[in-house]
Amino acid sequence: MTALRAAPLEVLDAYRTCEFVTLGRDGTPLAWPTAAQRRTDGTLVLTTSLAFAQKALNVRRDGRVALLFSDPTGSGLADGPQIFVRGRATCPDEIRTGPQGLESYWRMLFERQPHSRSYLARPMRRLMDWYYLRLVITVAPEQVLVRPAETPPLPPLPPRSTSVPQPLGAERLAAHATAVLAARDASGAPVLARTGTAPADGGFTVCPPADHAVVPGPASLLVHRHDDRLNRMRNTLVRGVLDRSDDGWLLVPDRVLEPMGAGRPSDALRVLRSTRRATDRYLRRRELPRPRVQWDRFREVAASAGRPERN
Repeated sequence: MTALRAAPLEVLDAYRTCEFVTLGRDGTPLAWPTAAQRRTDGTLVLTTSLAFAQKALNVRRDGRVALLFSDPTGSGLADGPQIFVRGRATCPDEIRTGPQGLESYWRMLFERQPHSRSYLARPMRRLMDWYYLRLVITVAPEQVLVRPAETPPLPPLPPRSTSVPQPLGAERLAAHATAVLAARDASGAPVLARTGTAPADGGFTVCPPADHAVVPGPASLLVHRHDDRLNRMRNTLVRGVLDRSDDGWLLVPDRVLEPMGAGRPSDALRVLRSTRRATDRYLRRRELPRPRVQWDRFREVAASAGRPERN
């Protein structure tokens, strides 16, 4: 079972989503919510559509990754611990057009995210084929840490100057009680931890994990939410630089990314357009025709998934 023996497996399996971090070309740790499944050989498997292939491209360049199981929404967990997993990932440049070899993974998705079954209907296929064109990422865990459910409090903060504008992304972070900090340690490997955030002069005060010594440098803050059925998903990534100040740690933001939109009525159409363009771009750069999704195979797995799980 490798390093996962150190984790309470029933808790890890119950989490609907986790935060998954890869290292960007410039070394920035970039975290996004995703669904992962534990395999009997002790590895973790997750997938990404061609429309959001950056995770896969990052893994192929630098396989150091981390996952944090910390959002219990829909899991039925009450005060369950957070689980941090760090390891090495691989992602072959192979486009999966059907569920073969991933039947258990897709069955899990269809049960936990029942609205995704609607994408299999003929009226939706032309719009949503990108969703089923997947790249497979396999993570071999090397380190597992179990953390308390409670997020450590921020240190006492000095009064913030009212004459300084709110830092970039303040409105998005303020809508969430906590965020996930993605930073690096001295070796350059990624670190993830839940933290409170507070606007300060020039950035956001954060609290790195006590079990890892993070270093100043590129970093990001992720906030996301979904309902119990993995619907109404929203996520925001605030990129910037993590630095140490006299009062603790400060993330100075320089960019805000919202790939699924900000909840505006027009976002759905914009996301559909961007996902199709991103899929076309991935294929064009490899001089590949658009693959045909194996719709019948996916329908078979969806039918075998039975009723959605209830918690």
